[in-house]
Amino acid sequence: MAGSDVAHDPQVKETPSGPSLWTAAFRLFFTARTTSLLGDAMLPVAITAAVIRAGYGASGVGYALAALVAPFAALIIFGGVLSDRLGARRLMVVSDMARLCSQAVLALLFLLGTPQLWQILVLLALIGAGSAIFQPGVASITPRIAQDVQKANATLRISESVTAVIGPSLAGLLLAVSSPATVVALDALTYGVSGACLLLLRSVPMGPVARDGESSFRADLVEGWREFRARTWLWSVIVVFMLWQLAGAGPTMTLGNSTLVTDYGASTFGLVMSSLGAGSVLGGIVAIRFRPRYPLRAGALSMIVWALMPLGVALGLPAPLIAGCYGVSGVGMAFWIVMFHTSVQTHIPQDVLGRVHAYDAAGSLVMKPVGQALAGPLALVAGTVPLLCVSATTALVACALLLAIPAVRGLKRVEG
Repeated sequence: MAGSDVAHDPQVKETPSGPSLWTAAFRLFFTARTTSLLGDAMLPVAITAAVIRAGYGASGVGYALAALVAPFAALIIFGGVLSDRLGARRLMVVSDMARLCSQAVLALLFLLGTPQLWQILVLLALIGAGSAIFQPGVASITPRIAQDVQKANATLRISESVTAVIGPSLAGLLLAVSSPATVVALDALTYGVSGACLLLLRSVPMGPVARDGESSFRADLVEGWREFRARTWLWSVIVVFMLWQLAGAGPTMTLGNSTLVTDYGASTFGLVMSSLGAGSVLGGIVAIRFRPRYPLRAGALSMIVWALMPLGVALGLPAPLIAGCYGVSGVGMAFWIVMFHTSVQTHIPQDVLGRVHAYDAAGSLVMKPVGQALAGPLALVAGTVPLLCVSATTALVACALLLAIPAVRGLKRVEG
């Protein structure tokens, strides 16, 4: 079972409350993951400023951000196969070095003058592709370096929430005192730090988990799909979340954020986003302490409060109340993410974990850009408020569906 690799690790020290999380291996992995996330959070802000300064306008920004995200969604499944075939740590180091080089070239082009738009798009696509081969390794390595997988995931979720708040703000502050090229270059260094930490993570082999016999890339791809499809609780969650992303999260991000900026102002929008980040941190702390016997059942119940996010904007509540709604929603979302990731990492065999995680990540994300793209045109026809109410209702329906599926609500926590 995943997680058993550390059962006799001499670095794991017992404490009165159980095995210590902060082993040398976890500290290295935490540093790698946090710096990588910080780079991911800073990059959209730096690229937006650089593209606008280069004279390509809002359309250029849209193309640039799409070039960064699209390869990730398209290639993450193949990244999962490569992670299981070649070794998660090896592929993550390669990804960090590739992103470091691509982003360094991009910074150099901005420093030397005004690069062509196609050059920007190609380099951003390479960075997005690097993220696609990095992400599956996060799921594979976590249960190999932490005996308490839930606590590890909760701690990493707290880190992700903090960097999501600090990253854009840090990029903005750096842009105020330096050029976009400098910020892109400094951002590139975060991938260097991540790669160096992963190189030092000697307790996890560079190569893949031992498997019986040889197999082709296509056979590994099919095996990953078969393992994913064989678990009703897993594919059911992804199907439900495809609905939630299409009619819930996608429209809320587009219409909710736009409404906050236009009706309340940029400062209120910043306050609300900070509240969301603080709520996510609190949700991670709760997930460290609370260990439900049925994690997906508890996670689905916690997700009910997410409906407050679109509902608060739709009702036109005062800014402090909207910030409170976003904060509470962040708690519920963070708790769900920890429960789900822990369930995947402790129920899926280590030798197929990268591929299975890639399938669930791809399925979870595929409908989000569709929902975001459709929200604007639909709002012109139906109105923003009705669509935000639909988003809130969709969230409640999604939670009800998760609780109605026996395989989801009955999935038990893996002990030890």
